[in-house]
Amino acid sequence: QVQLVESGGGSVQAGGSLKLSCAASLYSAQMGWFRQAPGKEREGVATIFRDHGVTYYADSVKGRFTISQDNTKNTVYLQMNNLKVEDTAMYYCAGEWTYRGSWYETRAFKSWGQGTQVNVSS
Repeated sequence: QVQLVESGGGSVQAGGSLKLSCAASLYSAQMGWFRQAPGKEREGVATIFRDHGVTYYADSVKGRFTISQDNTKNTVYLQMNNLKVEDTAMYYCAGEWTYRGSWYETRAFKSWGQGTQVNVSS
């Protein structure tokens, strides 16, 4: 498995911004960001198909979140702007898409990071 380490989480007021980073030990062509709030299922936030230059976003974050990459560091980022209270969750980085699901499904990815907490307050 690819080793993934997330960072950049923290506490911020609604309307603020955070930038998450995911450092990968090996190259993974498809990488995504998922999040999970207490008592809820893990949901897809954004995915990048790096070799195709294609990105996908959940409707709830379109226009506010941007997924990007830095190949020199083998790192994927998630820039989060105009944060809302409902964005509060543990954010996970995922890699190695298995073709066994869509970009927003947890079962589609083989490798996972430990997560970084994002708290948005009013």
